[in-house]
Amino acid sequence: MKIIPYLLIAIRFLLAPIIFFLAYLKGEESRFVILALMFIGLLTDIFDGIIARKVGVSTEKLRRLDSQVDLVFWLSLGLATYFLNTELIKSHWQSITLIFIMEGLCYIISILKFGKETCTHAFLSKMWGLSLLIAFTYLIGFQQAGWAFHLTIILGIVSHIDVILIILILPKWQYDVPSFYHAWKIRQGKQRKKTTFFN
Repeated sequence: MKIIPYLLIAIRFLLAPIIFFLAYLKGEESRFVILALMFIGLLTDIFDGIIARKVGVSTEKLRRLDSQVDLVFWLSLGLATYFLNTELIKSHWQSITLIFIMEGLCYIISILKFGKETCTHAFLSKMWGLSLLIAFTYLIGFQQAGWAFHLTIILGIVSHIDVILIILILPKWQYDVPSFYHAWKIRQGKQRKKTTFFN
């Protein structure tokens, strides 16, 4: 059981180049295969953490690995979306660029302060991940942006602000911090109780 979280992370990592090359080489005909792979990837992301906490292997190493693989996985979907809907993505380049800048800021601030990348797995970041799923379903499956895309941008901005606040508030680097409120409680010396289904 203890190896299952690593296998789930590995599956998600392997799905990333498959998604990328399907979009790049097959184009339109790969849309629904990519969507299926995206949902499989999401399931691995949900269960790797739950199983890791259940069997007692939710370590710093595993959580950092999980975060970096998440980044690779969602980037592959972003690139796939660009290949499949180039003009649609170009028409929203400003808001997409803003999200990339904020993601970069999270890493830069964390590395400058702690010497490590951010690994908060915050609640709002999880909500943003679900909104990405909906937005990519619309973009890849139906070639539409609409409300799902705008919701993703709004949640992306809010969740990144939350992560930046967590980093700035924490007295020392820590993984699995649900929100800036929890970071403030940690700064005051109050450690929270972790749960199996969240973090």
